[in-house]
Amino acid sequence: MNIWFFNHYAVPTSLYPLARPYHFANRLQKKGHKVTIFAASSVHLSDVNLITDGSPMKARKIDGLRYVFLKARNYEGNGIDRILNFFDYTLRLFTQTRKFNPPDVIMATCVHPLACAAGILLARKYRCRCVLEIADLWPLTLVEYGAMKEGQPVTRALYALEHWLYKKADAVVFTMQGGKRYIEDMGWAKDVDLDKIYYINNGVDLDLYHRQRKECILADEDLDRTDTFKVMYTGSMGIANSVRDILDTADLLREYPAIQFFLYGAGYQEEELKAYCREKKITNVTFKGRVDKQYIPGILSRGNVNMLTGPSDRVSYYGMSMNKMFDYMASERPTISNIETQNDIFLENECGVTIHPGDPKEMADMILRFYRMDKDEYQSYCDHAREAVKHYDFKYLTDDLEKILTGEE
Repeated sequence: MNIWFFNHYAVPTSLYPLARPYHFANRLQKKGHKVTIFAASSVHLSDVNLITDGSPMKARKIDGLRYVFLKARNYEGNGIDRILNFFDYTLRLFTQTRKFNPPDVIMATCVHPLACAAGILLARKYRCRCVLEIADLWPLTLVEYGAMKEGQPVTRALYALEHWLYKKADAVVFTMQGGKRYIEDMGWAKDVDLDKIYYINNGVDLDLYHRQRKECILADEDLDRTDTFKVMYTGSMGIANSVRDILDTADLLREYPAIQFFLYGAGYQEEELKAYCREKKITNVTFKGRVDKQYIPGILSRGNVNMLTGPSDRVSYYGMSMNKMFDYMASERPTISNIETQNDIFLENECGVTIHPGDPKEMADMILRFYRMDKDEYQSYCDHAREAVKHYDFKYLTDDLEKILTGEE
């Protein structure tokens, strides 16, 4: 089967750590399918562009996968240049894909809805199936983050587009568990076939994870100290990540010098967060900066508890499926989350706890609870994490996706 992936950000993982399309494509190829990933030439959250001349597209084989990079302008932040970047990519899907052998199925990912619209229209042209992958709810996410307001013409137009996408797709795969509930709550179930709505969460390649855990160990005296209880955070540092909640929690735990916080990652709020620590004289937090993805397993394995922070809103209500959730579980350490959701993987699997959002005092109390926890009770959280993450291995998730792509599901 000839499969096309339309995913704006799916450049090689060495450039941007979006592992899901890589793992799916890699495993589908091993099953005998031909996969081509169409990604934008601009690398998200960087100034790197993979096309620096006038070429509209460039095809490359990297890490055994066939990538087609479509020329799209660079951008910073969430302004007009980013919107134009979306249009650059989408328009070139129409002009450049015709240079390749026609697909049997297109999987278009909604990191923005224009790629999904292109997927449906091009599937009509090639008379093939189109499967939508919904990684983000547009425009609900924009409304919740204040970039748009309910009732505005552009917001209503995006909701109408979203509704049309769900109606016209051959199948829709949500990365969050509450996809069907979302469609029902929007009042679209009357003309959207819920039997073609599926759920495949993000996951982890456990074989790779365990290999990296053993082989990719960063030399770090802080992590090797045995007299500290290490609270770990990995990921971006933007407003959507609520990292300041961790800093306020650390401030409340000053009197416990054995409890230390380690933050791995970067983002546009990083310097602001560092300045906040200096201003408040918070000395039990260490910013470690961005590290290559291959080192994350070894880093997390030397921690004691992992932190997942973010806003609790109408988007998280329908479920979460962030990549780091499964890295956290694979580390076999408990996770403390402050994101409330109707489909809480940590609570369902008894491998973590969820507290109320925006409450540093409750977060501090929960860290103290794990710090003082009986060894057997703590180990039970670790054991549950180890068993639960097995269900989120990409080897099984790819089997599910293959059935949907072929129409066998």
